[in-house]
Amino acid sequence: MQAWEKGWKDTVLAFPGEKVKIIIRFPANNGKFVFHCHNLEHEDAGMMLNFEIQ
Repeated sequence: MQAWEKGWKDTVLAFPGEKVKIIIRFPANNGKFVFHCHNLEHEDAGMMLNFEIQ
């Protein structure tokens, strides 16, 4: 693992066919959140999603 790959990130680079696992730490309170890809063409492929933690 390269030094720049270590530590917390808010952006993940994934190439076609790759799988990426992420760990997300949420605040203690419940709420609505969103994740998305910065490539707008990917929205239709499910790379933009709202979700709620209760």
